[in-house]
Amino acid sequence: MKNIITISAPSGSGKTTLCKALRQVREDIGWSISYTTRERRKNEQNGVDYHFISKKEFEDRILKNEFAEWENVHGNYYGTSKSTLNRSLENNETLLFELDVKGAMSLKANNPHNTYSIFILPPSVEALRERLIKRGSDSSRRIEIRLKRFEEELGYKDRFDCVIINEDLELATKELINVVNQLKEGVLYGN
Repeated sequence: MKNIITISAPSGSGKTTLCKALRQVREDIGWSISYTTRERRKNEQNGVDYHFISKKEFEDRILKNEFAEWENVHGNYYGTSKSTLNRSLENNETLLFELDVKGAMSLKANNPHNTYSIFILPPSVEALRERLIKRGSDSSRRIEIRLKRFEEELGYKDRFDCVIINEDLELATKELINVVNQLKEGVLYGN
């Protein structure tokens, strides 16, 4: 049973917005709240969007082997609690993960029979740049770092079970909901 759904995308591609839209229509799907060391944005809540913790606490948790996967992205740590993942697997609950591409591939490698992976693409690099600027949470230097990472992340897209291009948010949302509905009905099985 595919009860781990990962959604990955380059920063600014709309993955958080798409995840929130999916969660509004599929309340039966749980949400994995990742841990991070990055600064909280104005619209984010601790324990709702992320568990915001210090770098030292994160590194202590790495040493205690508490993460199912973790990555250092743009100088900040992000990770998934092993206990959250295990509880979901034991109870056959479907859990949605918003992850970096490497984190998604790590979960898929460790749980190949349970994981269905979705990659969200922006329509172009130019559109991605515009979205990052419009978001207003990153400096121009940080935006350039994120765009540089885009090329690396793009190299992973063929490893995902599904790729959705987010050119039009309404259409991308419908496509994502349709994919998850088919997955839950047993129509899709992934690789």
